[in-house]
Amino acid sequence: MALGCAAALQAAEPTPVSTLTLITPGNPATTYQLSGHEGQLTASPSPGRDQREQSLPVTVTRWAQTQAEGVTTISVRITAMQTVYFNYSEQLLLDGIRHDDCDFYMPGFWYHKNLRSPKEAPSFHTSDSWQVREDRLSAPLTAIFDQQQGRYYSLERTNTGTDDCVLQNLSGDVILSGHTSVGSVGFANIDGKAALTCSFPYVEAPKRYIRKLTLIDPIRTFQKLEKGQTEEVVWTLRQGEVADYSDLVRQVWENSYTAYAPQPLADAPYANDDEAKDALSPFFIDSYVDKFELKYLSGMTLRCDDCLPHGDYQIGFVGRVLLNAVNGLEYGEARGRKDIVDVVNRVIESHLTHGFGPEGYFLESGNLEHGFFDPVLSIRRQSEGIFAMLYYLRNEQRQGRQHPEWEARIRKVCDNLVALQQPDGSFPRKFTADGKTVDASGGSTPSVTAPLVMAYRYFKKDNRKYLECARRSAAYLEREIIDKADYFSSTLDANCEDKEAALAAATATYYLTLVTTKAEHQHYVDLCRKATYFCLSWYYLWDVPFAQGQMLGDLGFHSRGWGNVSVENNHIDVFVFEFAGILRAMARECNEPRFAAMADVIRSSMLQLMPAPGHMCGIGKAGFYPEVVQHTHWDYGRNGKGFYNDIFAPGWTVASLWQLLSPNRVAEYFAK
Repeated sequence: MALGCAAALQAAEPTPVSTLTLITPGNPATTYQLSGHEGQLTASPSPGRDQREQSLPVTVTRWAQTQAEGVTTISVRITAMQTVYFNYSEQLLLDGIRHDDCDFYMPGFWYHKNLRSPKEAPSFHTSDSWQVREDRLSAPLTAIFDQQQGRYYSLERTNTGTDDCVLQNLSGDVILSGHTSVGSVGFANIDGKAALTCSFPYVEAPKRYIRKLTLIDPIRTFQKLEKGQTEEVVWTLRQGEVADYSDLVRQVWENSYTAYAPQPLADAPYANDDEAKDALSPFFIDSYVDKFELKYLSGMTLRCDDCLPHGDYQIGFVGRVLLNAVNGLEYGEARGRKDIVDVVNRVIESHLTHGFGPEGYFLESGNLEHGFFDPVLSIRRQSEGIFAMLYYLRNEQRQGRQHPEWEARIRKVCDNLVALQQPDGSFPRKFTADGKTVDASGGSTPSVTAPLVMAYRYFKKDNRKYLECARRSAAYLEREIIDKADYFSSTLDANCEDKEAALAAATATYYLTLVTTKAEHQHYVDLCRKATYFCLSWYYLWDVPFAQGQMLGDLGFHSRGWGNVSVENNHIDVFVFEFAGILRAMARECNEPRFAAMADVIRSSMLQLMPAPGHMCGIGKAGFYPEVVQHTHWDYGRNGKGFYNDIFAPGWTVASLWQLLSPNRVAEYFAK
């Protein structure tokens, strides 16, 4: 109790500092410092100016109401007495908390200080104070974690709306073309003290992040209010104690889940998994390329408007050639689709003959039209090839079909990877077939753990070797990634904090729970639970608004349940694979019903953009599920908010959704 009282005495009470900025078209903006914390705020007089000149053409009223211990609702109401264009901003200064003692958090966008990200992306490399649009965030909130006192402070937007408007200028002071409900949140260093920040409408500063590795000048937007109109904005301020950064992510996610209460879509498409697979199945036929010795399903660098096959090829990552072939075989046999069975069997057979290099690794990435294969290999794509073919072998084994040549191939790849393991348990992110390290980063290590556990189950003669290697990789994962809450470098087209690293960590530890017992089993459950919260932090708990004319909004798209990608790549996608199944398993293991409920949200939401006759969603062919879904003012090179990039990789989206639609697959693989 004494310690609790001491902590309470040390807790900083945020001090609000409010400003109102007004602009008239064609003139510079004027910023007014507002006085008062409660009731109607007034403008502070500027030195040397007549007090009467400080009267405002609006009334600004602010209330702060305590809802529960550590929870305060802040409401700001702005009413126009004449037509105005306004921006309201607030800083909540945390007196007594040094900015240098803090880590920061904006879910799906900012973790710690974003120091894994390059200076060309939002990070402390560029500035220690940031404010961003709410729709960049999986929950529209910002949080500060005081590491010295073990306390956190979060500020979340409460009254999110459904309006947005097209932005006509990228930077500077911009009068909006219509109504928006999008504000901004962030954090700031105010003379060495930490502060939570928020604005309405949105401010993005000190830079705007508009496309991959492209920062531009900041923006401050202004909302028009006609005489007599009122705009009200509500935020919730929370504070509490947490053990560490992982505990911060957990507690903030639980708070946000309760606050936003995401529900499965009332009109969710394809409630039946088999119907959804039917809708995806045209991909197996329409993506098939047979003009090379190595047959494949073309699923990357395609154009959205025609989806015509391309020479680019990848065994995993964005191509997922082998997993799609295995999925197609399973589907074709179950549905009696001989056309699909014939196609994917040719893919699988050609890989046995032509899909490996002399050292026994998969030929994992290249362009077959140019006859080129990348000599640099990756732990992730090799692992994904193993993953796919072990599912294939297990299914074939159950049907009485044996494939000793494939078994030998997969055992060789597994043995190669075991030999790559470093003394600390990690694996290099990239390497060459002769064993030279190209990228020593251990961030991709968890991608190999699950396939090794699968190999342990399948290759009974060699099982201990693969299991011990998986355990050592998990020890590295625990020590360097989960314990440090530092999930990074899993996606291969970026080197930063990313969702896929968190999902890989959750998957790795989950697979180990399936082959261990007692204390060891519980240990992996505990690790998986930590990684699961971190992974969930990337998945949207709310529906971002779109403007009329932005295709996603016109389609009635809901963002809840979709996941942001990484600090470098600010779009959402359907990267889920086994995660929904992991959520349901962890719900049972940890008695956490919110996990299972969120899995239902993800399942209902991720099938919204299925291209099907009469509902093509801007895609050229049925079943070619979109990839780069641009939900905020950021683009991958083309089109921007409400649309897709013009080039996409449906190979991985189809594979990911297929795993989502096969909820019993993992359990069936590990069943005796």
